[in-house]
Amino acid sequence: MHIEFGSQIRKVLVIGLGQLGLPVAKYVKERGFETFGYDINPGRMEDAEKSFGIKSIDKFDEIDVFILCVSTHDPNDEYTPFVDGLFSLAQKISREAKNGSLVSIESTIPKGTSKKIFELLNHRLHVAHAPHRWYSLEEDIHGVNQVRVIGGVSDCCLKVALQFYDSGNEALEFDDDTITKNTSNSRRITSLGIPMHPVSEIEIAELTKIIENADRYMQIAFSEDLYLYCQANNVNFSELRDSLNTKWNVNILEPRDGVGGHCLPKDTKMFLQSSKSIKSKILMAAMEVDNDYRRFREMRGYRMVPSAINNHK
Repeated sequence: MHIEFGSQIRKVLVIGLGQLGLPVAKYVKERGFETFGYDINPGRMEDAEKSFGIKSIDKFDEIDVFILCVSTHDPNDEYTPFVDGLFSLAQKISREAKNGSLVSIESTIPKGTSKKIFELLNHRLHVAHAPHRWYSLEEDIHGVNQVRVIGGVSDCCLKVALQFYDSGNEALEFDDDTITKNTSNSRRITSLGIPMHPVSEIEIAELTKIIENADRYMQIAFSEDLYLYCQANNVNFSELRDSLNTKWNVNILEPRDGVGGHCLPKDTKMFLQSSKSIKSKILMAAMEVDNDYRRFREMRGYRMVPSAINNHK
């Protein structure tokens, strides 16, 4: 499978217009691509079209790039990984998409998912994984276009994905029939201009995201463990934390209400499930600490409120 992707790209479809997908679609549109959206929630689709000019679409046959931004948690349990929705989308794309299109998975996924999707696409589309690092509370510095990791199912897939995401900001221009560089009577289009860190195996990209969140989970759990230590030994936690954080390479977090949101617990489970033999003992202990901390707070009568700092992804 070989195409000169830079000479083909015109239409981009963002699938899933929730907390992640809508900012992605807005960014893609701002970069000058003809941008479409697709979501099973008609209200989200209507809002995206009315508020931001993201076009709706039913058939996928003319799309050059598919960006998958769907949730990967169980609809009945947000703390449990669930990728069946992605596989259903892959089947629809496989039936309708043209050969050589790019499927970029930005959703958080377990190791091995990208290659399964490649198989569902009958090996006729390029598949890449570019996990998001977008954070809604600090979108100005942690937005769609921050440094990201990217991997491809094959070298060809990775090359195509890099041309779309980060071609060194080199502008491409096209008229009705062909794309050329630096022509005067043409419409200007660029890559997404996102700095990307390519990896040799797509499993590395898949693991990167879930380990980032597992690491965050562990940091919070340590702060919870330290808080429980202070309570048991009559030590002022806040003063101790402030003292520790005066050192340049120490950053003890606030435990607050425990590990917040659903992404960190879900993605930590994804990482633990990624190995059939060795399991991370330190992460399993961190999950026990979080449970102990929550029980402690409940016994003390604290009201559990989702914590913004602990939902940082």
